[in-house]
Amino acid sequence: MIGLISATAAGAAARDRLAAAWPDRTRVYEGPVADAVRAAFAQCEQLVCFLATGAVVRLVAPLLEDKAADPGVVCVDEGGRFAVSLVGGHGGGANDLAREVAEVLGAAPVVTTATDAVGLAGLDTLGLPVEGDVAAVSRALLDGEAVALRAEVAWPLPPLPVADEGACTIRLTDRLVERAGREVVLRPPTLVVGVGASKGAPVEEVLALVEGALREAGLSAASLAELATVDAKADEPGIVAAAERLGVPVVTYSAAELAAVEVPHPSDAPLAAVGTPSVAEAAALVRGGELLVPKRKSERADGRPAMATCAVVRRPGRGRLAVVGLGPGARDLLTPRAKAELRRASVLVGLDQYVDQIRDLLRPGTRVLESGLGAEEERARTAVEEARKGRAVALIGSGDAGVYAMASPALAEASDDIDVVGVPGVTAALAAGAILGAPLGHDHVSISLSDLHTPWEVIERRVRAAAEADLVVTFYNPRSRGRDWQLPKALAILAEHRAPATPVGVVRNASRPDESSRLTTLAALDPAAVDMMTVVTVGNTATREVAGRMVTPRGYRWQAASTSGSAAGQEESR
Repeated sequence: MIGLISATAAGAAARDRLAAAWPDRTRVYEGPVADAVRAAFAQCEQLVCFLATGAVVRLVAPLLEDKAADPGVVCVDEGGRFAVSLVGGHGGGANDLAREVAEVLGAAPVVTTATDAVGLAGLDTLGLPVEGDVAAVSRALLDGEAVALRAEVAWPLPPLPVADEGACTIRLTDRLVERAGREVVLRPPTLVVGVGASKGAPVEEVLALVEGALREAGLSAASLAELATVDAKADEPGIVAAAERLGVPVVTYSAAELAAVEVPHPSDAPLAAVGTPSVAEAAALVRGGELLVPKRKSERADGRPAMATCAVVRRPGRGRLAVVGLGPGARDLLTPRAKAELRRASVLVGLDQYVDQIRDLLRPGTRVLESGLGAEEERARTAVEEARKGRAVALIGSGDAGVYAMASPALAEASDDIDVVGVPGVTAALAAGAILGAPLGHDHVSISLSDLHTPWEVIERRVRAAAEADLVVTFYNPRSRGRDWQLPKALAILAEHRAPATPVGVVRNASRPDESSRLTTLAALDPAAVDMMTVVTVGNTATREVAGRMVTPRGYRWQAASTSGSAAGQEESR
């Protein structure tokens, strides 16, 4: 919960705007400011104070105890111009909160944390347990010193400017290790412990078994991802309570799923009890991995039979492939989600001219693999291969990556051994449509006229079908130096079904500095004035030019019956 505190009418106005934007995330604290700050500090994960920074410093200073546990505090001036990350930039999430608050209020975020200021990923912001001298290693990264990365397990880290050797070290491991000076240890959640338990097994027995198995194998409990067991034990109190104390979820599988897993130590006892010859080993191995600790039983001080079993598996870190649409070119049409994925990726793969568009957004340490036109399949293969190595990869394309871009070849290469994230972008058709007016107001289709990958016979059949169906048509890749006859042919097909005066919009370099557009007709369009940077939108039989804009009516029956603005009230939710 985010506590909101203000002292004046101006502050309260900005406070209420934030509360209205985030009704489920915020709580307004009324009354004397000092009392409100104390109450919010004790009850909330974060605070936003609409007060002077000096006042907030004096109010929160006596309350500060531990940077790892204190709430993040953001200060907003009463004019709503700045959102200042004041306390808990990383640990309390104040840096990210300042940016969010600024976006809602139209303010400028002020973040002074050193790593954020230069675009480095903070070692304590990676979402992994971290141990060691974070300050010293972060300072070395900031100062440009050589920092070595020792990755004992694969994990999709964000970009870090690391080297093979260095006086400082970042170690990525799930093993118990003795830390050296100027070293940070990151703990990826690679370990899964399969657990079996008799009814009524005490939590202390389950917990001692799990912790002992990890410790004796030289493994860190900080890298534990989950406890896994059979469905029948989903509510077993000892297992549930042990997971709570370890801070991990309980993941369950059906007996049939576990029975299908080949294990080294099957047993008749669990087969009779829950329908599978193995619980601990099978639950740990069901999603693959390396068996580090075979099934072992708990030990009881009173000598009575064990009530719990466990096995430990290391699952390989899954690589992450984000397929990112960059939009039509303008920076303000690049979505926040796309920017976040670009900053998250340690490897960027893309066409050289697209890489140039967003190179300034990349974090230091990002490895860029760029190539020229015509290497789409090679880029897709490269991106998937890098993700299979356990890396965080961004594969970029213009517009929306799923529309005549990189998503299709990449997903054709990818299998289920990596995580794939699609990031939508503003397509050229949408960007051009917004410039022209509202040409896509009713059913429409996009057709690429490039026959490099698709036979012209197929393209022509699709153009003819669109013409007969009276669909608005947006032509991608309409004409190049080597392909100058396809557009005239496609327009001739449309002319068989549409009047010569049908509006046609021509937009070149939509949203870019040298953008140009014009509205013409089907009969007057000169194909020679079109190139590969152009999008051509041909209206349907209902499309009209209205005040210099291209408009396709929605065409619903209620629209024709409307004589005033009453139809607007029937607008569908989208």
